[in-house]
Amino acid sequence: MFVRAAETGSFSATARELGLSQPSVSRIVSELEARLGTTLLLRSTRNIVPTEAGKAFLLRARKLLRELEEADDEARHVGGLSGVLRVATSAIVGVRTVIPSLPVFLKAHPTLRIELLTSDSIQDLIAEGADLAIRFGELEDSGFGARKIGMVPRMLVASPAYLKERGIPATLDDLAAHDIVTGPLGPSHETWTFEHDGIPVSIKVRARVFVARRRA
Repeated sequence: MFVRAAETGSFSATARELGLSQPSVSRIVSELEARLGTTLLLRSTRNIVPTEAGKAFLLRARKLLRELEEADDEARHVGGLSGVLRVATSAIVGVRTVIPSLPVFLKAHPTLRIELLTSDSIQDLIAEGADLAIRFGELEDSGFGARKIGMVPRMLVASPAYLKERGIPATLDDLAAHDIVTGPLGPSHETWTFEHDGIPVSIKVRARVFVARRRA
């Protein structure tokens, strides 16, 4: 309970996650602090943050919880996955890829439950309590391990009415004179890179319409 309160920064969020009341979570954490004789979390009207003692306790508590889960699995002689797997992904990947794959996956792991955290904003995986995430493109430096699981094909498209009015670009350089629409899951809105005869070719473009992604 302390770990999730520290990670989410909210007693209310922790209470909803664990199916308890907010006063119960606050009281239990306060009892833990009283037993230790130190303040672990600083409370404010907006959020809660760990103290220095709380940060140190959080690191040890996470490790102990992981070891306890591993001990539980070994004691049960679990052959497949069990418990709750929280997966963070974009809405489009969740609908098109993850959900259609769930029946076969869940059949192979009958004691597993899935929680999908779908959002097109960049999620804080620790605060969300996510076990894994599916992301596009180059990942920012972080302490998380990453593995490439696939490629997403892309293409340039235009409406017939637009091409009739502005003409069909004959070369990559012609794209610079066209009205470009791009978004957060597409390539950079300043430089697009193509591959021609196995050689990367980059061109400068200026997006006339850029659909930004709001950070969580």
